[in-house]
Amino acid sequence: MTRIPRVTYLGPPGTFSEDALRAAVGDQEVEAIPSASVYDAIVAVGDGRADRALVPFENAIEGAVTATLDTLAFNADGLTLVGEFDLPISHCLIAREEIPLERIEVVLTHPQASAQCARFIRENLSQAEVRAAPSTAEAVRTVVESDRPWAALGAESAARLYGAAVLRQGVEDETDNITRFVWVAPEGTAPSGPGPWRTSLVFSELGEDHPGALVDALQVFAGREINLTRIESRPLRRGLGRYQFFLDIEGAAGEDPLGSAIEDLRSKADTVRVLGSWPTAAAPGVPGTA
Repeated sequence: MTRIPRVTYLGPPGTFSEDALRAAVGDQEVEAIPSASVYDAIVAVGDGRADRALVPFENAIEGAVTATLDTLAFNADGLTLVGEFDLPISHCLIAREEIPLERIEVVLTHPQASAQCARFIRENLSQAEVRAAPSTAEAVRTVVESDRPWAALGAESAARLYGAAVLRQGVEDETDNITRFVWVAPEGTAPSGPGPWRTSLVFSELGEDHPGALVDALQVFAGREINLTRIESRPLRRGLGRYQFFLDIEGAAGEDPLGSAIEDLRSKADTVRVLGSWPTAAAPGVPGTA
C-alpha cells in the first residue's frame, strides 16, 4: 500500500499556500500539514516531519519572498527544490460582518498581501492602520474573533472557512498577480516531467572586492548564451556590504552548457550551492512520489 505523502505549507487553513497546494496536487491524496511560518514548513522536511513543503517563492508584484530565500540559504542543508507551481492571487477585503469601508479601524494581513494591495489601501482605507499577521488566514481568523471594526486581506476561501463577509473582491493592485510556489524535498529526490527545466542557485564571496567582480562571475553564463530569468541579492549576515546572489537559470544543472557554467562559477566564488533543478511543465501531483 502506497503511503500518503505528508506535505507542509504556510498555515493555518485558508491561506493562499493551501489554495496552491490543493491546486498543485490535483487528484493525488496528501496529508496537508499547516505550519506557522515558511521557515517551519521548510525545516519540517529537513527533520522528517514532512515529506515535502510547498512554499511561496516569487510574486509578480512584490518579487522574491525573502523568508523563503533566507531559509533556503541558511537552514536547508540536505534539502533541494524539485518543482514549481504558479497560482493566480486575488485578494479580498474581509470582515466579521458587512461594514462600511470608512468605519474600518485596522487592516490586518501578511506583509506580502498589504504590499500587493497598497494602492487599494491608500485610496480606500486611508484612515485604517495596517498591521502585520503571520499569514492571511490568521488575519481573517483574528478579525472574525474580534468585536472591533477590523478587516483582513486574504483569500476568498478563508472567508468561507471562517464564516466571514467579503467586502470587496479583487483588491490587488495589478490584475496579473501570480505567485510562484516551489516544492522542497530531501536531497536525492529526483524530479520528473517534461521540460523546459529551471535551475536555482545561490553564490557568494567573489574574492577580493574589485570593479566588475559580479559581471565577471555572471559572464560564465553569458559566454555560453545561458539565460538568467532572475537575480536577487540578499545580505550574507556577516557585516554590511557582504551579499549572496540568488539566480534562476534556464536549463538543467546536470547537463551542459549549464553544468560546465556552474563549475566555472565555483572557481570565481567561495560558495556555490545549487538549490534545485526541475522541469517547469510537470504534471499535477507531489514531485517524486509517483
